[in-house]
Amino acid sequence: MPSADDVPRLFLQSILSRRVVSVDLAKVLWKKSVEAVRASDEDLNVPWANDQDSWDNFLTKVNTSINPLDLEFARLHDEVTGREMFALVNRNGDEVAQIATDYSPLETAYFKSLIEQIMLAPNHSYSLSSLAALREVNGLKSSMTKTQAENVLSSFVAKGWLYKSKRGRYSLSIRTILELQPYLKSTYADEMLDCTICLEFVTRGIKCYTNNCGTQLHDHCFEAYRKTKTKCPTCDQDWAKDTNAKKLIPIGEKAAGADDGRRRTRRKSTVDDSDEEEAPEESQAVETDGESQPTQTQRRRSTRKSTTQSEEPMNIDDDDEEEEAPLPKKKGGRRRG
Repeated sequence: MPSADDVPRLFLQSILSRRVVSVDLAKVLWKKSVEAVRASDEDLNVPWANDQDSWDNFLTKVNTSINPLDLEFARLHDEVTGREMFALVNRNGDEVAQIATDYSPLETAYFKSLIEQIMLAPNHSYSLSSLAALREVNGLKSSMTKTQAENVLSSFVAKGWLYKSKRGRYSLSIRTILELQPYLKSTYADEMLDCTICLEFVTRGIKCYTNNCGTQLHDHCFEAYRKTKTKCPTCDQDWAKDTNAKKLIPIGEKAAGADDGRRRTRRKSTVDDSDEEEAPEESQAVETDGESQPTQTQRRRSTRKSTTQSEEPMNIDDDDEEEEAPLPKKKGGRRRG
């Protein structure tokens, strides 16, 4: 027999067919679920009201019902538009939960490696170029060809796990931030920035130029804030002047610099200092006389041909070619300046 408890069930079923939904769409799906239950039994009393209190109570009921399954219908504001977004996420990252993923253990390890490089990107750019993303396969214990890596990267973008900009740079999507927020906070606590206004994680925005100020804002939070106020909320620096506004430091892709191509590694006390763990550091350039010289490992890799002759060339844009141009092959002796 139909009951009022069928509304959360129908609502969650409609959410499962979508990755991330806006608050407006979520409320439409909620209303449609109520109407469907009412249509199944005209005598059934299913309350519904289009107000914030009713919506919040419904969300509480939904999350209470799925909490035993380690699931949550979580919310987060889109960093670009500022719209409130929702997604059904898994809050349990144990091995049993990971069985349900569509990706193989090798692909999952590749995704984890990409997340690390995005979180450790210099200048809080929280992004990774196409070339740097493809180079991450070199640190995997199992082999993955360039073509396979390109296909997996496309899948990550298509399924909403990563965002790819027009410049070809990869960054965290809203789905990834929602799903992996506990993991990100516990693993990269020192790299995470919280918005001074909304207190949510910032990967795209601005921060104050005053030393030791600590103010950082999403772009949409900054636009809303400066409509009524002109000073920094922490240090009272005047942002109204054009010269001062131009000094605001970007967070995200705009902060990517020339050293973006270098791989960052985390040194943890729980990781053994084995040769296998140290291998990725060999790909970093050695600074000599103000020049970036290729290491022996890089010189070997630059002359090594691909094992798969049918692989297609990497698709990169002009920006990535400028930032991460391949090092020349060694012809003997030190490279001339």
